[in-house]
Amino acid sequence: MTGSNKLENGQQTSQFGLETQAIRAGHQRTGEGEHGEPIFTTSSFVFENAKEAAARFSGDQPGNVYSRFTNPTVRAFEQRLCAMESGDYAVATASGMAALLTTGLALLKSGDHVVLSRSLFGSTISLFTGIFSRFGVKASFVELNDIDSWAESITSHTRLLILETPSNPLLELADISQLAELAHSKGVLLVVDNVLCTPVLQRPLELGADIVIHSATKYLDGQGRCIGGAVVTRSEEHYKDLFNALRTGGAAMSPFNAWVFLKGLETLTLRMRAHCKNAFDIATWLETRPEVSRVYYPGLASHPNHQLAVRQQNDLFGGMVSFEVAGGREGAWRVIDNTQLLSITANLGDTRSTITHPATTTHARLSEDERAAAGITEGLIRVSVGHEDVDDLCTDLLRGLSTPS
Repeated sequence: MTGSNKLENGQQTSQFGLETQAIRAGHQRTGEGEHGEPIFTTSSFVFENAKEAAARFSGDQPGNVYSRFTNPTVRAFEQRLCAMESGDYAVATASGMAALLTTGLALLKSGDHVVLSRSLFGSTISLFTGIFSRFGVKASFVELNDIDSWAESITSHTRLLILETPSNPLLELADISQLAELAHSKGVLLVVDNVLCTPVLQRPLELGADIVIHSATKYLDGQGRCIGGAVVTRSEEHYKDLFNALRTGGAAMSPFNAWVFLKGLETLTLRMRAHCKNAFDIATWLETRPEVSRVYYPGLASHPNHQLAVRQQNDLFGGMVSFEVAGGREGAWRVIDNTQLLSITANLGDTRSTITHPATTTHARLSEDERAAAGITEGLIRVSVGHEDVDDLCTDLLRGLSTPS
């Protein structure tokens, strides 16, 4: 088929559907005629002569140089994810946090200012308050869906607005188009972490964002096998800065991990739809339980951002559910410890359902005041809903909820 050949030869992919892009984009078939993508497990590449080596290293001639920053398997993953996110350029990194670090190294300098959502992943907050702050980058934190607070926090030194929507773990939403309009009116870039939605649910670049961040470790892999991340953009200028930061800093993705993520992308649409269905069923059930004081899931009509989720997330609501129980930390731990099927781990996006206590795991490095500001209570539990039978998952959660104190 002509269309699939174009995709596999790295040609324009925008005319193809997401499911086709997820399977075909980025594969540049070698002379061996392989049907699946090969893994190029090599640290370096051989040149025909010294002149070619010099041209490759200087960037005057395209081609592979060294797998820290040019590798065919990694490039295939970058191109595939780029197509799915409606981007033009991408860099793959060693982890999701490496993607954020590389973005900061590429685009920030001493004296710059960033505005971030308070409801970001705990390590992201620590990156800006504990590391970038040491190099003269200042950070302000605002409520995710308070557009006035975002506007009031922007100064003449602001370079980036950084957010994750939906947030982790409270699943609050921001209006990406509205924030993009604000950012661009002030000459600021909008950076959106799309880890919980993936391009199956939302494509931030199409909504006006400048940069999209991914932790490929989560849903893009989908089976908890590898660590990785990515940064996607439509700007050649920003891409060059990102590439130089990656080449110099070395936070690169390995070829093997890139191959695993390529395989994950092939089934991403099917998996995300299954995650969403199971999560909706569990969230609906949790709302009926007297042991649960509040459920956080944007697919519920009771969620304050439900209508925004319908519009912005293609009427799909994600695979993560959070809820609160009485008794603080002791009550939450009792629920978690008395489940038998769910895995007690902080990872998410797996085919296997996981359960964790955010206050003492994903957000443990925040101060008590920072957790309070982010809405992370001691009674909060987060479940990443997998692909098991929903009745089995509800039975397991009920086992924890009904355990007497």
